Amino acid sequence: MTTSRQETPPRRRRKAPPTRHGHRRGSGSGSGKRRGRLRLVLAVVLSLLVLALAGGGWIYLRLSGNIETFDADGLAKNRPDAAASKGENVLVIGSDARTGGNSALGGGDKADIGRSDTAFLLHVYADHRHAVAVSIPRDTLVTIPSCRLPDGSWTPEQPDTMFNAAYSVGQTAKGNPACTQNTVEKLTGLRVDHTVVIDFKGFAALTDVVGGVDVCLPKDVYQGNLDPHRTTRGKKLFTKGEQSVSGQKALDYVRIRHGIGDGSDIGRIKRQQAFVSSLLKKVKEEGFTPTRLLPLAEAATKSMTVDPGLGSADKLLSFAMSLKDIDLHNTRFITVPWRYEGQRVAVVQPDADALWSALKDDRTLDGADTGGKQPVSGKGISVAVQNGTSTDGLAARAAETLRKHDFTVTATTDAASRDHTTTEVQYGPGPGQKSRAETLATLVRGAEPKRVDDLESGAGLRLVLGSSYRGGAPSGLSEHTRSADDNPCSDLSYG
Repeated sequence: MTTSRQETPPRRRRKAPPTRHGHRRGSGSGSGKRRGRLRLVLAVVLSLLVLALAGGGWIYLRLSGNIETFDADGLAKNRPDAAASKGENVLVIGSDARTGGNSALGGGDKADIGRSDTAFLLHVYADHRHAVAVSIPRDTLVTIPSCRLPDGSWTPEQPDTMFNAAYSVGQTAKGNPACTQNTVEKLTGLRVDHTVVIDFKGFAALTDVVGGVDVCLPKDVYQGNLDPHRTTRGKKLFTKGEQSVSGQKALDYVRIRHGIGDGSDIGRIKRQQAFVSSLLKKVKEEGFTPTRLLPLAEAATKSMTVDPGLGSADKLLSFAMSLKDIDLHNTRFITVPWRYEGQRVAVVQPDADALWSALKDDRTLDGADTGGKQPVSGKGISVAVQNGTSTDGLAARAAETLRKHDFTVTATTDAASRDHTTTEVQYGPGPGQKSRAETLATLVRGAEPKRVDDLESGAGLRLVLGSSYRGGAPSGLSEHTRSADDNPCSDLSYG
């Protein structure tokens, strides 16, 4: 049996009211459909934009939430003048603090005080195309200035004290980065613009994010090389030669000290410099973009302590992006001029002061000016260099710089007196001599051109160095300098 269904008559479509021009909406060219589609596209784009901004904000909030800052109240009150230096100086401290899960990676007691395992001062030149990282050995004898304790009091100055003791002032688990910064400023006379502390966990995470770092070992390495208290050499950790490491293996590499070279901390610094070089090279190869930097930033900020000036994600990422144009070849690694003093390390003068002066003046280690000026060319100009100070070797150092700029050095001698305060570029009569003197004075900062009567017409110039002279590369420094693009297997240890 079937039932009948009453059919509903079809609904009549209403015509759209005419517009004021007599046309009905939706008729003719289909412009209404296009407007509808346009509104839909705009809505989607706006939605995606809102999501992107919200996502970016979330990322920045997450990064900022990771970043820990140290108390700026612990910084010295009589700091070097910031306006006196060009470029930017960043102190990087590697901490072996055992807090926050670091004990599992580095060993030691979780209740132990924070210590600095390595430190270097990074000078970023004003042109943002050159950089020099100066390692300071942890056993270096320095003067630790007055530093703030957790209770707000200040310690007395501590002369002839190991450098890494500054980080332990106050005996806290997290260490005292402000005291280390104060110590570096006193040692160098340079204003430290920023300080960054990174611990074992953050270091290991960085190497994981970049997918490993290329390193090299001059020999096979065993567990006993990492822990000299072992009674046996243990299993092999590394095979001689080039290899990629990350995580725990990367930590083991930079901490190995015994059984390689002379087994010193100075030798280990060489391998640490080679490691940082390889890390920078890997980051450069991956691309210095915000997309690439964000995973690195997230890994680093989880185990990083910084000064308040870098205490937010935008400040930290902005600083990182400012380094993107520094060429690997122009990124140099050196160790402060040093010598052994018993079991400790002493700073060698005047070489160290020459190094700090070069960085303060934003000069590269060969004495070049990076301030955007055209390089000085001394082609066709002859110069005799005289040392008018009591600092031995100053004339030879200046001559080395002049030769690198194509000046012809005819002699290096001591001046008749060695108590000159100003540096003079002396020239005789004759066409073009004054102009040549001014060219040389452009290279030698603070030098004053001066006409003298004892130089014959057509003779070369005479550069008389006074105590104001701060040019030239520190003696013997270049042989212990590496570039970030050097082979990872070159110059890995002393002895």
